[in-house]
Amino acid sequence: MRAQLMRRTLLSLVLGLLFLSTPAMGSCLDNYQELLGQLQKQADFMQHTSMLLDPYISIQGLDKDGLKEHCQERPGVFPSKDVLQRLSRQEFLQILNTTLGHVLHRLRTLQKDILKAQDLEKLNIAKLNIRGFKNNIHCMAQLLPGSLEKTEPTPTGPGASPSPTPISDAFQRRLEGCRFLHGYHRFMHSVGQVFREWGQSLSRSRRHSPRRGLRKGKHRTHLSSRNKRLMPRGWLPR
Repeated sequence: MRAQLMRRTLLSLVLGLLFLSTPAMGSCLDNYQELLGQLQKQADFMQHTSMLLDPYISIQGLDKDGLKEHCQERPGVFPSKDVLQRLSRQEFLQILNTTLGHVLHRLRTLQKDILKAQDLEKLNIAKLNIRGFKNNIHCMAQLLPGSLEKTEPTPTGPGASPSPTPISDAFQRRLEGCRFLHGYHRFMHSVGQVFREWGQSLSRSRRHSPRRGLRKGKHRTHLSSRNKRLMPRGWLPR
């Protein structure tokens, strides 16, 4: 009974975050700062391994006999943080949108190995979060100069993402799923860092805005003229 209550509480919190971040699937905010803040919160939330990786490891029995140590990200499956940081903002959003489309496709494949209803519930929540996040990516792309038309909201039906390479051995298939989810959470952590850098650059640009500099200049001019009035007669500036 207690476990069921905890699951319901978790579901309520997750859905609350999702619908708070995305007022309506397909609708967009026109405030850049507010939308950037939502993307940051979503990325920070989706990086937590408790959302997908940890339950998957437990379900597949990979938490025994040191098997978890083999659950490491396979290089090249997800873009690294360095790669993401070198992209333009439009390119970053395009790569992010495409990569998350592949993640949704892979989650549908992993769903076949999950039998318990409560575990399927977590997977479905994760897919809802990704779809909401992709919608906000589309919205952000429209606010940037030279917006990308390809970053469209996620369709409700299955996408045309490439299928993973078939693996005959059941254990290897579980291990590959674990590695994929490990890479996904690391990728979302990197995405959150990039969005955080966007916010920091916005703050710096505000501190160094021409309007602020003009106000400072007026203040210095006022003080300078005041000092001149207070200078004793006969003193000449050097």
